[in-house]
Amino acid sequence: MSSPPLLTVGSVGSQLRAIAVPMTLGFVALNSYSIVDTYFVGQLGTLPLAAMSFTFPVTFAMISIGLGIGIGTSSVVALLLGKGERDAVQRIVTHALMLGAVFGLIISIIGLATIESTFQLLGADDRTLPLITDYMQIYYFGSIFLILPMIGNFAIRATGDAMVPAIILVLSAMLNIILDPLLIFGLLGFPRLELQGAAIASVVSNCVTFIAAIIVLYRGERLILPGFFRFSGIWNSWRRLLHISIPVTATNLLVPITMGVITALVASFGPEAVAGFGVASRIESVVFIMIFALQSSVGPFVGQNYGSRQFHRVKSAVSFSINFCIAYSLVAAAILFVVSRPMAGFFDDDPIVLDVATTYLRIVPFSYAGFSVMMIAVAVFNALARPMPAAVLTSLKFFIVYLPLAWGLSILFGLNGVFWANTLAHVVFGVVSYVWLRRFLNHIEGVVPFGVEQEDKAGGVFY
Repeated sequence: MSSPPLLTVGSVGSQLRAIAVPMTLGFVALNSYSIVDTYFVGQLGTLPLAAMSFTFPVTFAMISIGLGIGIGTSSVVALLLGKGERDAVQRIVTHALMLGAVFGLIISIIGLATIESTFQLLGADDRTLPLITDYMQIYYFGSIFLILPMIGNFAIRATGDAMVPAIILVLSAMLNIILDPLLIFGLLGFPRLELQGAAIASVVSNCVTFIAAIIVLYRGERLILPGFFRFSGIWNSWRRLLHISIPVTATNLLVPITMGVITALVASFGPEAVAGFGVASRIESVVFIMIFALQSSVGPFVGQNYGSRQFHRVKSAVSFSINFCIAYSLVAAAILFVVSRPMAGFFDDDPIVLDVATTYLRIVPFSYAGFSVMMIAVAVFNALARPMPAAVLTSLKFFIVYLPLAWGLSILFGLNGVFWANTLAHVVFGVVSYVWLRRFLNHIEGVVPFGVEQEDKAGGVFY
């Protein structure tokens, strides 16, 4: 008799911590080379730092596509593991990687053809556009190697194994950190490539992550089989993946779209304002590591336990996660209020850059509790193959509240108005997400993930 899925037994809190801790390590590694990139590029001057800040919305859009397919894969894999259908898992993971390769190729082609027009829309001028082009021409070529390892790592996490993906990310980050100064500044005989060097370091690190993830999936977890690298059954697999991945990707893309609009709005206050905003965003991303780690832990946990019909464990996991995130967010906000200026000074000593970053980090973080509650709600909805509530929450937050408020308040209060708009949006939708999620969980016994009812009646129609 086979053993039960890993996340369906044991203490709820202990299981979530067992996933979240190594995932935190992985996210620290992932963010570390973003911080290192920002630091080294900042040594080149304010204009290169502003140019890199302009790329954040676009690179995040690329990441969003990988996240969408990865989250869809994780959701389906966790549900199937909860039901004990491992053969179906192997097919889904293999076909998910094929889907990621297709999207990576499309991103490379479209991205390379639209660099100038895209960044002009974001507010880049003649000073920053050539620097942006140097960076993005290389970054776009590595699109496939950005997306595929994300899908592979999500598949591994869905089994309850968070340590292996964390180790892969740590090794990748270490390589990036080593390559950055060598390629940016031309040390130890390497050519001085500046922003191009930062892009090359990222692409090489992503390639290493991809190779490691494939080895683990094939030899370790046995989640991919060469026999599935064919078109037989692929449309059924893609249909199930895209049911979750399309709305998740669309939802995730709202983030860089919003970031793009906000970046253009900030750019109206000068390149120093963009650089300060970019520095604050990097520091903020470090604070979010713990929130994202727990959010990513909730998904596989909810999926496996719902698949095995253990509803009480699903509800316990949600309560644990929300309580932790609120406490953590309030502590983080208090710390940032005190240390924001010296932290910003680590990246750039320009007085305007420092003022912008410090102001942001003394206003927005006190709304992180609302942001974290919404992230947990999004993870739960996606894990149960119900991505539409998450899409509705995100679209309303950005397009009905944040962007209109940012535009209006920027007219009234200048750059600070943009920051207050972000704060208000976090708080409002934290409350809305909490209420919606609680009502949803009250009826969770009647929730049937996409495809499950067809499988039960038709004996595996998707496979």
